Amino acid sequence: MARYFIYLAYDGRPYHGWQSQPGGVATVQQTIEAALSTLMRQPIAVTGAGRTDTGVNARLMAAHVDLPDSVDPCSVAELPRRLNAIIGPGIAIDRIVPVKPDAHARFDATSRSYRYFVNHRRNPFLTAYSLLSAPLDYEAMNQAASRLLQVSDFTSFAKLHSDARTNICRVAEARWVKLDGDGDRHCFIITADRFLRNMVRAVVGTLVEVGRGKITLDRFDQIIAGRDRCLAGTSMPPHPLFLWDITYPEDIFL
Repeated sequence: MARYFIYLAYDGRPYHGWQSQPGGVATVQQTIEAALSTLMRQPIAVTGAGRTDTGVNARLMAAHVDLPDSVDPCSVAELPRRLNAIIGPGIAIDRIVPVKPDAHARFDATSRSYRYFVNHRRNPFLTAYSLLSAPLDYEAMNQAASRLLQVSDFTSFAKLHSDARTNICRVAEARWVKLDGDGDRHCFIITADRFLRNMVRAVVGTLVEVGRGKITLDRFDQIIAGRDRCLAGTSMPPHPLFLWDITYPEDIFL
């Protein structure tokens, strides 16, 4: 078997998250595995770089797959086109590249970036992928977001009763930026070595409370130190959230 990385994007709205689930519900992983198995005429499994929740989108997701050595490299080069022809409009396979036999899409990732989009003016073209909100205090939200770079334990933003062995993450970037120059659209950018389940939406929900003046910066610090999910803000809706980028060491690619 030869190992490859699949790079893809998807609209999360039609799917119950990335990971395959019992009961035959539509997930991104299940859809890709079914298409690959059809083309390869044998069961094919893929392993993603992470697990996005129901409704969360991906500008870029990576997954690894093992294909039989008998598959011609030219056939692999044609796989994105063939897969895109049968997986439906919600998923786009960008490219499939060879990697070392032990390369792992999840464990070898050195960083992941997410973006969460907020809109302050009703716009039918943005409704599907952004949160409509009253104006927020982004200066205060950025002051709070900068605190995330100084801590490592994100228990206060972790989904309760998850299977994570540790809640330690190292955040390298966390900031709000204005889009389009008109002040009506903003985006939260966060980059870390790993993320906990529901972590980004919980962080955004808490920062929005800061932006609404309901949580002070001192209270934000207390929420982090409290290591209690019940202290933080409400988890925000999934549709404005995008897995934006994933990085890997160059030496895992062939």
